[in-house]
Amino acid sequence: MNRPELLTKDNCQIIFIDHQPQMAFGVQSIDRQVLKNNTVGLAKAAKAFNIPTTITTVETESFSGHTYPELLAVFPENSILERSSMNSWDDLKVRETLAKNGKKKIIVSGLWTEVCNNGFAFSAMAEGDYEIYMVADASGGTSKEAHDYSMQRMVQAGVVPMTWQQVMLEWQRDWAHRDTYDAVMSIVKEHSGAYGMGVDYAYTMVHKAPERVEHGETLAPKPAN
Repeated sequence: MNRPELLTKDNCQIIFIDHQPQMAFGVQSIDRQVLKNNTVGLAKAAKAFNIPTTITTVETESFSGHTYPELLAVFPENSILERSSMNSWDDLKVRETLAKNGKKKIIVSGLWTEVCNNGFAFSAMAEGDYEIYMVADASGGTSKEAHDYSMQRMVQAGVVPMTWQQVMLEWQRDWAHRDTYDAVMSIVKEHSGAYGMGVDYAYTMVHKAPERVEHGETLAPKPAN
């Protein structure tokens, strides 16, 4: 059983599993554009907090295609751990990388929930004594039922369910942490939908900050009647 302990930038690592086009094509549990937005937002948050990050892929050339370029662009220095196995735990490179990172809490974002995420979670817990935090809205299954029941099965076994924004804000924890404040706000404005719109509104309309983009002149109304 996982202890009731918050995630911090010092006590965890993250793995992105099989965020590849052919895998995404099969996702039916979440809008795929929302899935990609959430995944990239989570990746940017991991980068901002210097979280040890693993990216792994399956059968890239023969089936799945290349990882989202937007995800790879966040971590241009990271190696990509290619596999033949559906279960990432069954690849020694993955095990070795996770062990080298030295954090027992692993945050997981991957495709598909019911196969690659499920298998990795159970194996890493049983054989590696890791604690697994599954990011539900940065993962996807081949149907809503496939995703939901896989999440339920994992939760029953001790996996902690989370959302990508929950992870980021748990890392931030206090707005007085100014070293990551600007990065978090930038991610919020770009990836957090209505929350980001609200931040833009508060900055510009309440605090009178300049708009964050340059644009042409705003022309005054010119009534026709």
